[in-house]
Amino acid sequence: MPSSKMVPANGKISIAPSLLSADLFDLKQDIRRVEEAGADWLHVDVMDGNFVPNLSFGPALVASLNGRTKLPLDVHLMVQEPARFAESFAKAGADVITIHLEARDNVRATLEKIKALGVFAGLSIKPDTKPQALAPYMDLLDLILVMSVYPGFGGQAFLPGSPEQIQGVREVIRQSGRPVWLEVDGGINKDTAALAARAGADALVAGSAIFKAADPVLALKQIRQAASDI
Repeated sequence: MPSSKMVPANGKISIAPSLLSADLFDLKQDIRRVEEAGADWLHVDVMDGNFVPNLSFGPALVASLNGRTKLPLDVHLMVQEPARFAESFAKAGADVITIHLEARDNVRATLEKIKALGVFAGLSIKPDTKPQALAPYMDLLDLILVMSVYPGFGGQAFLPGSPEQIQGVREVIRQSGRPVWLEVDGGINKDTAALAARAGADALVAGSAIFKAADPVLALKQIRQAASDI
């Protein structure tokens, strides 16, 4: 069964601050700020230096967060071989594990493994991947993550073609008839949140716009308000 911290998509906007942009020296305080601001999930970007040209977090971070935050842990595996790492992140306490359609491993087999581990299964696509490529896997998915930047680094600008990409994924979800979260990651701020939500997103990942803001609590609330006022 999926983690009790997560619920199926329900039409409400969820905000997932990305820890990639947090102050790692003061991570506990940064997490407390976004918890108090009403964050719904914590987004953990995992990079292997191969699938994307950057390195970031591992299972140890997820394990240290597990039990110390009430928020679900939304783990995004930007790695070439996600099947190797799925079990270690599930055991560490991930509530959602999202892999990339473009990764080297067998997508269906990896998603089945994630489901068997008892967590929500997600599938992400890069900006150039067609939404229809998701269709063969809809029976296994709890979440789809649309990248609105090219993955690998925080602080990038929302790509102009992202609303059309989100709309395409929303149509694939509609055709499946299943309650699947549509999460968007990349360049999300109080200005682009409305664009993503209007196109069909119901979960938004924001890193720099929250953690680099003068007032992270206000920044998160502004993103939620912008996404809700559509």
